[in-house]
Amino acid sequence: MKVAVVVFPGSNADWDALHTVRDVLGVEARYVFHKEHELGAVDAVVIPGGFSYGDYLRAGAIARFSPIASAIASFADGGGPVLGICNGFQVLTELGLLPGALTRNAHLRFECRDVWLRVEGGGPFTHQLSQGSVLRLPIAHAEGRFVCDPDTLARIEAKEQVAFRYCSPDGSVLADPNVNPNGSLANIAGVYNEARNVLGLMPHPERAAEAVLGNEDGLALFECLRAHVEEAA
Repeated sequence: MKVAVVVFPGSNADWDALHTVRDVLGVEARYVFHKEHELGAVDAVVIPGGFSYGDYLRAGAIARFSPIASAIASFADGGGPVLGICNGFQVLTELGLLPGALTRNAHLRFECRDVWLRVEGGGPFTHQLSQGSVLRLPIAHAEGRFVCDPDTLARIEAKEQVAFRYCSPDGSVLADPNVNPNGSLANIAGVYNEARNVLGLMPHPERAAEAVLGNEDGLALFECLRAHVEEAA
């Protein structure tokens, strides 16, 4: 299994992602830089967190026009698994590979803390997780509020594209700002595309993937990816 970790100017979780995939999960991984035009022979793509191109205009907007963007879109359109974390989620919505948009947190403050997520829908990054199970993952964002129009929300709900919702530790989905840290619509923390091969989420699974960090919940997403790629081989 080979994984590409895409690096933009301003990426700051690229090492975390590479380390988790290569050193913790134990598969081959390498960086692909924003100026490249090809991903190479890879089985999956991770777009890490950070502030691509300084988040000028809006988060992820300039990355949409980077040289590597068309290769990411082609890989996703061909069914390849793509994971966008935090800024990576924002990039994927700007690319049109995921529905909705990520806007400023409702309280207009940067949030950096652990949150709880309830697993909702299945796909290559969640198919081995029980629906309704709860993960604890860290967040670090100022523009993480998921929004979309009513028709889009109805469609992604009907097609079960919601992957994660912010919840309380017992799995209750509440409007409480202590539970929903950014005011996301319907407590949505992560969504799949309609084909279920592209996932974006605001929390950082790569920062909660080792016992030494005190939390291994995030490793489950990468283990699901490895199983998916091995099953498809």
